[in-house]
Amino acid sequence: MNYIMKIRRHFQRTVLLLSTFCMVSIVISAYYLYSGYKQDNDLSEVSVEVDCQDFDSLPYKLLGGQTGRPSVFLRTDPFILVFIESQYSQLGQDIISVLESSRFKFNAEIAQGKGDLPHLTENHIGKYALIIYENFMKYVNMDMWNKDLLDKYCLQYGVSIIGFLKGNENSIQSFHPKGFSFRVNSNMAVKNCCINRHTSLLHITKSSNTGKGQLFGNEWTVFEVNNSFYQPVVFTKVKMPVGGPAQLSKLSMFATVIYDLGLHDGIQRVFFGNNLNFWLHKLIFVDAISFLTNKRLTLSLKRYILVDIDDIFVGKEGTRMKANDVKALLETQMLLRSKVTNFTFNLGFSGKFYHTGTEKEDKGDDLLLGSVDEFWWFPHMWSHMQPHLFHNESSLVEQMMLNKKFALEHGIPTDMGYAVAPHHSGVYPVHVQLYEAWKKIWGIKVTSTEEYPHLKPARYRQGFIHKNIMVLPRQTCGLFTHTIFYKEYPGGPSELDRSIQGGELFFTLVLNPISIFMTHLSNYGNDRLGLYTFVNLAKFVESWTNLQLLTLPPVQLAQKYFQLFPEQRDPIWQNPCDDKRHRDIWSKEKTCDRLPKFLVIGPQKTGTTALYLFLVMHPSIISNSPNPKTFEEMQFFNGNNYHRGVDWYMDFFPVPSNLSTDFLFEKSANYFHSEEAPERVAALVPKAKIITILIDPSDRAYSWYQHQRAHQDSTALKFSFYEVITAGPHAPAHLKLLQRKCLVPGWYANHIEKWLEYFPPSQLHIIDGQQLRSDPANVMEEVQKFLGVSPYYNYSDALAFDSQKGFWCQLLEEGKTKCLGKSKGRKYPPMDSECRAFLSSYYQDHNVELSKLLHRLGQPLPSWLRKELQKVR
Repeated sequence: MNYIMKIRRHFQRTVLLLSTFCMVSIVISAYYLYSGYKQDNDLSEVSVEVDCQDFDSLPYKLLGGQTGRPSVFLRTDPFILVFIESQYSQLGQDIISVLESSRFKFNAEIAQGKGDLPHLTENHIGKYALIIYENFMKYVNMDMWNKDLLDKYCLQYGVSIIGFLKGNENSIQSFHPKGFSFRVNSNMAVKNCCINRHTSLLHITKSSNTGKGQLFGNEWTVFEVNNSFYQPVVFTKVKMPVGGPAQLSKLSMFATVIYDLGLHDGIQRVFFGNNLNFWLHKLIFVDAISFLTNKRLTLSLKRYILVDIDDIFVGKEGTRMKANDVKALLETQMLLRSKVTNFTFNLGFSGKFYHTGTEKEDKGDDLLLGSVDEFWWFPHMWSHMQPHLFHNESSLVEQMMLNKKFALEHGIPTDMGYAVAPHHSGVYPVHVQLYEAWKKIWGIKVTSTEEYPHLKPARYRQGFIHKNIMVLPRQTCGLFTHTIFYKEYPGGPSELDRSIQGGELFFTLVLNPISIFMTHLSNYGNDRLGLYTFVNLAKFVESWTNLQLLTLPPVQLAQKYFQLFPEQRDPIWQNPCDDKRHRDIWSKEKTCDRLPKFLVIGPQKTGTTALYLFLVMHPSIISNSPNPKTFEEMQFFNGNNYHRGVDWYMDFFPVPSNLSTDFLFEKSANYFHSEEAPERVAALVPKAKIITILIDPSDRAYSWYQHQRAHQDSTALKFSFYEVITAGPHAPAHLKLLQRKCLVPGWYANHIEKWLEYFPPSQLHIIDGQQLRSDPANVMEEVQKFLGVSPYYNYSDALAFDSQKGFWCQLLEEGKTKCLGKSKGRKYPPMDSECRAFLSSYYQDHNVELSKLLHRLGQPLPSWLRKELQKVR
């Protein structure tokens, strides 16, 4: 019996010890899982307990009441008009940064103390759906005429206003803005904030939360309201100043954001105290835009995120993951799935470095491969070398085959369709060999980079599609290969916490519908900053926002991205040598010297081929080599050739023997009226000079029609010129197409204005086509001056008039001439008077606009234009 009792007591002690051990293990596991090895890595919990005093005891008469609804929009474009103090004002830049990050279209104007407002309507359509004032007092103090005009516009088109108010002096100011029944108290120190749960203003922001602690700065502007015209949105407590206004001591709560319901004058407004430095103001600013524009300018509540862990198996000893780190990674992934639908870490590997760490780190490698089905996987390079260092495709293929063999041997999936190049090398600027090798070995459909179009500012990053591979923008999250210890985080641990709690990382997620975050293997060992960051980010987002977080596999994510942003499908190639980071990841065998210094852009049938012949006569001017399909014309910036890439384009140009004196150029006459060409040219060769030739647009249209007849175009042969130019909206598609090619290039002012959006007037030279035909030597002298080319070439001695051809030709030895081919200078019947009269009337307004443009540019009017303008009088 005693023996049985001893066994029972021993069993009870064993169970108790085991239970205690399990509880301690759970606590320790949780401790190491979320904070690494340092206890002070814990991010302070975000309190959901309202620390503000009871709403019913606040001095405001109205918290909920009439919530107000945005006015019905009457014929307005989804644009925002922003009045800023100057190009350099910090708040103005912050406002614009948020609008750009949110992809809201806007027009920024310097707020004038006096003077006219910008045009607010066009063709009876309101140009703006919302107006923002960086300094609302500029609106309050506006002269009566302009203020009445702006208010009338807001009332007529249902447009609201967002205004910021802040003090300008160090002393406390307390005042009533003229025309408004709330009091402003500026230069205050505040602490704690809470959101009015009754407000209808919120969209992304969750209303049931409170922020604790001293808020940064002593320059806060707070609002005091005591009537039903205004609804407080964010409350705060003020730190009572010594010797401040007597009425402040009677109140302990104020508002830093208020919503003007528009009950007193019909215009709804949202007022912000201070600026956007406070992250909650920035979040509510985005919500206010959504609310006041009736969600015409709004952000979805869905956020897709993908967390890439680069450099799996890569890293020096002491920085890699051990078995416990891998276990923590798995457990954290399960935790994050409760906050992020389908969350899965995406692991990028270089197989060459497998088992190159310490014994414990090698066990971590083994556990990763033992858990291969728990993660998503994508390939880097086998040796983690930058792809642009491989100058031929076969070397890249060999590297990729080694990595693929490693993957197959260890059960790593090879069909995810996603890859990332080390240091983003070869993705942008494009290394064509990388794209081809990726498709051949891995069947890659998606990659990502932080380099397109540039690393900074991050809000400008975009995606594009090249060689049928979708390239997505990648985001940094403050975790680099060297950031492995919490206490040694650059700028201190508080810098990382600020980024998570309403800082850069938080707003990267908030303002981007899709975010691919770049992290590294080393961020998940040691203090496990990767786990710390994303667990606490997910908590903060859940606590303060209504966002729904989701994860999709890379191919599905890319498809979703280009559904949201179809306008980004086509890339915009830029000069790789204009960005040091781009030069560093671009092949050393390539050179930007093989890009043109000037372009002849057309339009067609104005004498561009003759100009081309004259230009190449100059000893320092060199054209591109012929294109097998389009002859001397490249037709790169306006068609499918653009998608071949910069390397294809530069291969048509020689390497200049003398960079300072050699002038490379190309002539493509259909660039002139192209919608895409101006932006594309400016992106790749922003300093290039542009030459265009103008003749009477009626003659140009007729010449194009005859050109098409000579090339046996069936539509031109079937229809007369008059039938083509007068075709109505119900004409056959092929007839309307020919009509457009005849008429549209002659809208000269429209097309030149498009080029002037991207190039300054000093880089544009306009040639009178009639003068080029009659006096080419003088025209070419002006062209030489415009280009700044040397040595001076005397065209008077180099050209001779050919009476048989009817135009000027190159003079060769022994008096012989070299003229344009048979296709140039064709003889065809003169245009009949009926067609000329129709076209003269058709182009009348266009010619008037051209004369105004040339006058603005200080350019002389061509003789044909002066003749046409006389008909207008």
